[in-house]
Amino acid sequence: MAAGSRVFAFRDARWAPDPVLEPSAAVRTPQPVPLVIDNGSFQTRAGWASPDPAVPAEPLLRFRSLAARSRGARGGAGAETQVGNDLGSPEPLRWLLRSIPGFTLHPFIIFLFSCLLQGCVDHPIVLTEAVCNPLYSRQMMSELLFECYQVPKVSYGVDSLYSFYHNRRQNWPCSGLVISSGYQCTHILPVLEGRLDAKNCKRINLGGCQAAVYLQRLLQLKYPGHFAAITLSRMEEILHEHSYIAEDYIEELQKWRSPEYYENNMHKMQLPFSNKLLGSTLTSEEKQERRQQQLRRLQELNARRREEKLQLDQERLDRLLYVQELLEDGQMDQFHKALVELNMDSAEELQSYINKLSLSVEQTKQKILQAEVNIEVDVVDSKPETPDLDPLGSEQSLEDVESINEFEPLFAEEQPEVEKPVAAVQPVFNLAEYHQLFLGTERIRAPEIVFQPSLIGEDQAGIAETMQYVLERYSKEQQAILVQNVFLTGGNTMYPGLKARVQKELLEMRPFKSSFQVHLASSPVLDAWYGARDWAVEYMTREEGWITRKDYEEKGGEYLKEHCASNVYVPIRLPKQVPRTAEALAPSRALTSSTGNPCEQA
Repeated sequence: MAAGSRVFAFRDARWAPDPVLEPSAAVRTPQPVPLVIDNGSFQTRAGWASPDPAVPAEPLLRFRSLAARSRGARGGAGAETQVGNDLGSPEPLRWLLRSIPGFTLHPFIIFLFSCLLQGCVDHPIVLTEAVCNPLYSRQMMSELLFECYQVPKVSYGVDSLYSFYHNRRQNWPCSGLVISSGYQCTHILPVLEGRLDAKNCKRINLGGCQAAVYLQRLLQLKYPGHFAAITLSRMEEILHEHSYIAEDYIEELQKWRSPEYYENNMHKMQLPFSNKLLGSTLTSEEKQERRQQQLRRLQELNARRREEKLQLDQERLDRLLYVQELLEDGQMDQFHKALVELNMDSAEELQSYINKLSLSVEQTKQKILQAEVNIEVDVVDSKPETPDLDPLGSEQSLEDVESINEFEPLFAEEQPEVEKPVAAVQPVFNLAEYHQLFLGTERIRAPEIVFQPSLIGEDQAGIAETMQYVLERYSKEQQAILVQNVFLTGGNTMYPGLKARVQKELLEMRPFKSSFQVHLASSPVLDAWYGARDWAVEYMTREEGWITRKDYEEKGGEYLKEHCASNVYVPIRLPKQVPRTAEALAPSRALTSSTGNPCEQA
């Protein structure tokens, strides 16, 4: 690969606001079709689930799971909340991020319904939730949907199980080991006969977000001069397009020690920069105008200083004249006392100071008067052309031009080229190369944290160790069934080489000559939505998996109807209240009678 072809520019794409879509008649007749919402930690996707070819089989809305609300005086009850693509770019807001008290999924739901349904929600809802979602979280969501939006029914499921269902519909129900790696965490989910075995599933608190933060820290330490330009959005772009998983991490690091391998596999990321200098972008007229503006500013500054100096000198002169009047009036005691305060010895010294100060005051007045007359000054010729000019005006012009060269050295250098000595050898400096990030081992170090969390100081097990721990909780027969269908899904599994790495780890932990199969989702990012759509179309007319409003009112908001892609419902069992007998009440009565009235004791 040629050296020039390994230079990649950041796209820095800005998000376009999502349009408000008018629902077609096909989603309402003959009956309202389900609305499928994949509520991911990185991106939210929403669309319709209908067997009608007229209804798109793709998510109509795709936006980042971000929300921002103004703070301060504008952050009151009427403050507008921006969601997803309406933010444009998250980078200007990262320095202002604060946790919002009571901030839930309500803004996302409002945004979705306003874009797709325009406030009218008479469609069933299929919504993804986290693995082993707490009952309280489900209760709050059900309360929002049923009480606020009056939805007819809702179904909850796990995104990775929907993806597994979408890729294995022909052989369903089936067993397998689902490895789901997303933006915030990674899950190892065993599935037996089409149902999640929640007792043996495990979570690793590492995902794409932690990899982006780790890569950002690596590059900021490597290039401290570009600290502000190395943003999280650009690090996510590097992870998505330039990173890969090493099949053998230590062996791959040894390869990077070779200069030849480094030159052939290193990627250069070009940061934005401006290759035009300030002086080269200005025309002669613009330079002349800037010089005149600078001269006018300096004239105003000098005039202000002269006025201040004139005021101080005039006050001191008035003080000296008052002391001289004391001498003329014969008040010798007060006169000698005033001389001591002025640090003077005689009346002659006082008269000398009065003469000098009077001359200085008169000259300052003449300069101020001349500055008001000569406002327009020729900037090109700093020296006076005619000898008939007033000396005070010539002196003022020279002072102003010298002040320009003192305060703005750039103007002193902006003379015609004939006035500047040309150096014999000009230094060669590639400004574009200075603004490049060289990606070497960083391409494999950032995504490696899901296999080795110790790289970032996390005391957790990686994917390989967690997978082995989960398999060891089953019998050998069940292990053989699970490893025949190891399924990778999630946005953080799109690195090249991940499938080969998982196969290598399984080969090391499985018995000699045992077989296993590793499959990657056809679309790791969108398969969760596709699977939820497939389930909604298949179970649209059934009661399995749907929570109706009647179920919500009778069994509570935390109630869950299980299905092939759902969590396991574990209801809350409250302890029975044991009625208090007369014998149990007797000690308390005796205690009350012995203590007496608290007021009387006080």
